[in-house]
Amino acid sequence: MSATVRRVDYFYLMVEDRPGAACRILSKLSHAEVNLFAFAVVPTGSAHTQLMIYPERSDQLARAAEKEGFILMGPQRAFLATGDDRLGALVDIHLRLADAGINIYTSSGVTDDRGGFGYVMHVRPDDYERAAGVLGI
Repeated sequence: MSATVRRVDYFYLMVEDRPGAACRILSKLSHAEVNLFAFAVVPTGSAHTQLMIYPERSDQLARAAEKEGFILMGPQRAFLATGDDRLGALVDIHLRLADAGINIYTSSGVTDDRGGFGYVMHVRPDDYERAAGVLGI
């Protein structure tokens, strides 16, 4: 199977850089039954981190955030690729974008140890629609 690529929204919020701070937010989202494709935590200084959340349903995340008093920034847009883990699984995606002059400026991926992978990639906002066209989505 080749990779399946889809459009995804993501949101972010600032979290204190303290043990368990992001976990408490993710736990509240879990209790609100907000399913996530992915999340990431990126340091932004000595006192805070940025928690990026990639929900399956943006509307459900927005309702949970409002109820809990979270201040979400977004939505922003990204791409999520999933598929069978094999050598060169993402080469075609990268070559198609590169040939179109589109740069992936940040990405993160993981295998699941069962033969699959997940890969989140971001392009510049001005390139998003063109990248979606190149990727056929």
